[in-house]
Amino acid sequence: MANSGLQILGFALALLGSIGLIIGTILPQWKMSAYVGDNIITAVAMYEGLWMSCAFQSTGQIQCKVYDSILQLNSALQATRALMIVSIIVSVAGLGVACMGMKCTNCGGDDKSKKSRIAMTGGIIILIGALCAIVACSWYAHDIIQAFYNPFTPVNTKYEFGSAIFIAWAGAFLVVVGGAMLAASCPKSKSTPKYPISRPPSSKEYV
Repeated sequence: MANSGLQILGFALALLGSIGLIIGTILPQWKMSAYVGDNIITAVAMYEGLWMSCAFQSTGQIQCKVYDSILQLNSALQATRALMIVSIIVSVAGLGVACMGMKCTNCGGDDKSKKSRIAMTGGIIILIGALCAIVACSWYAHDIIQAFYNPFTPVNTKYEFGSAIFIAWAGAFLVVVGGAMLAASCPKSKSTPKYPISRPPSSKEYV
């Protein structure tokens, strides 16, 4: 019963984390304009995401523009895009595999040991998806930090972390915890003690 509860909790956390990864990937606030130097007082806040860049004006108007060409994007953005998409696909696939192996479902047959192994496999797949998301967010964050502290970067083009990258990080953390719970739900094989087989004395022994 406790093992089943661990599987349900791990599945729920991994599902919430996958939703966070999807939301973080879609949102354009991966990095926002930093208010440093001459850029402290401005009427426009610039945001850049994986798919578009947006300008938020003080009047409340929002103008967004989708990136025209993939070839014009830098390598960090292209790699982050690819890794986040792979992370979402792998995490969702791992959730499907884990759902087949959970004790509260009827999929995967009635063999409890087999179902536990399927759930453990799903957890490992989910962990691989979470690893892709962590690498993607860390790579993008490193690119932001490197550009921020670069003395040749103009002050009005410096960016800092936006809310979307924190959402993606939080989603990746939940996916890691959920995948670890599912991967650890496989029961240990109980070793059966081997005793010598006692045979009844044969009739020859009494002769």
